[in-house]
Amino acid sequence: MNKAELVNVIAEKSGLTKVDAKKALDAFINVSKSTLQKGDRISLVGFGSFSTMTRPARKGRNPRTGSEITIKEKKIVKFKPGAELIKGL
Repeated sequence: MNKAELVNVIAEKSGLTKVDAKKALDAFINVSKSTLQKGDRISLVGFGSFSTMTRPARKGRNPRTGSEITIKEKKIVKFKPGAELIKGL
């Protein structure tokens, strides 16, 4: 499902217009992004939680040449599904 399809489903299920559903989804995305950038956690009971972690620097290999390279440390987003989400699958 892409963003446009998600907006359509949200509008259909909630009774909102597509424009309002898109605004709500964009607001959720923006708030989530800024919250995670601050290092805070987002917890949606039943759905799951989003958090950030730092993946440490590590050694890797260039697949073309086989030479060893250093991969920089990187901040990543983790998602842990909630119990209700897992049960529904």
